[in-house]
Amino acid sequence: MAYSAEKLSEEKVFKDPVHRYVHVRDLAIWDLIGTKEFQRLRRIKQLGTTFLTFHGAEHSRFNHSLGVYEIVRRIIDDVFAGRPEWNDDDRLLTLCAALLHDLGHGPFSHSFEKVFDFDHEEFTRQIILGNTEVNNVLLRVSPDFPKKVAEVIAKTSEKKLVVSMISSQIDADRMDYLQRDAYFTGVSYGQFDMERILRVMRPREDQVVIKKSGMHAVEDYIMSRYQMYWQVYFHPVSRSAEVILTKILHRAKQLFEENYTFKYEPIHFTSIFNEKVTLEDYLKLDES
Repeated sequence: MAYSAEKLSEEKVFKDPVHRYVHVRDLAIWDLIGTKEFQRLRRIKQLGTTFLTFHGAEHSRFNHSLGVYEIVRRIIDDVFAGRPEWNDDDRLLTLCAALLHDLGHGPFSHSFEKVFDFDHEEFTRQIILGNTEVNNVLLRVSPDFPKKVAEVIAKTSEKKLVVSMISSQIDADRMDYLQRDAYFTGVSYGQFDMERILRVMRPREDQVVIKKSGMHAVEDYIMSRYQMYWQVYFHPVSRSAEVILTKILHRAKQLFEENYTFKYEPIHFTSIFNEKVTLEDYLKLDES
């Protein structure tokens, strides 16, 4: 049996506070979850400095990535299966792209990127295409499979329908982080009727569309997103903490450029100040 079609002898599940369970039956997905590059996401906070405002917001990119995968799996297996507009040959490609879409995020996410001019999407591409455990797993599917996954995540793939499931205005990424961030921050703004939205999704040649009967569920989703941005993501305390962190990172960068010696620096600390950071050095960076 081809690796792309291999299943686990018994379904594996992750207990999840948002989706109740994350179901894994595909061997390739299970192998990807076990790679060191994916496991690294356990040490990358989903909301950066927001935990200083909402003390429960300690969840990670690992949690979120599994959640996005689970939503996409449900769309494919429960809603799209058997519909003529959906090509089931794209199933594993879509699941892998959903699982790996945030693979290249660094510590404190966007604050860190702005100071050091990093692009997490570029590092995601490097991890998928480079000499990594993730790449080795994807190569077992086919020689060109890593490239196909990277193109979906970069939104350059010709498979627009697959791209829209992971990156669009109503996609699995947004649906997971709104609910997950609401749960861990303890607010109610991120709640919307995802079950209804999933039921009224339909595949088309170049995008996912929503039936007219699902209009009110979509309106609820849009308002949920609006409220989460103003009440959580743009919270003044969270934003001020981000500004302080940014200034600390700028100061550290300045001291390095002035050849200041860091007395207690970790082995890999100064590598982030170099003009060209290797993938190996990048993967050592976390928030611990």
